[in-house]
Amino acid sequence: MAKKQKTTTDAVKILHKRYINTPARRKSLEKEIQNSEIAARIYELRQQAKLSQKQLAELIGTTQSVISRLEDADYKGHSLEMLRRVATVLHCKLKVRIVPENKYAYA
Repeated sequence: MAKKQKTTTDAVKILHKRYINTPARRKSLEKEIQNSEIAARIYELRQQAKLSQKQLAELIGTTQSVISRLEDADYKGHSLEMLRRVATVLHCKLKVRIVPENKYAYA
């Protein structure tokens, strides 16, 4: 007799199984997560420094629209030089790590 497959009601697990089931889709998801994390971190640091986008832009020698794009999770043009400039003005260090890819385990 065949074993009955265990079902789940966890929406996240269901969505992962249905839509993030190929290496290309997992890679795309990881890239979007990274973009979102960068954008959120720049926003958080700017808020902690009590700076507007325009004020931060003036401090690093760019425009408010550039800062707005950096804080947008959909923005894909992050340059290391711009991130270094933002970090310096916000009294932070930029650290970039290259780590081995992890195997994803979606149940």
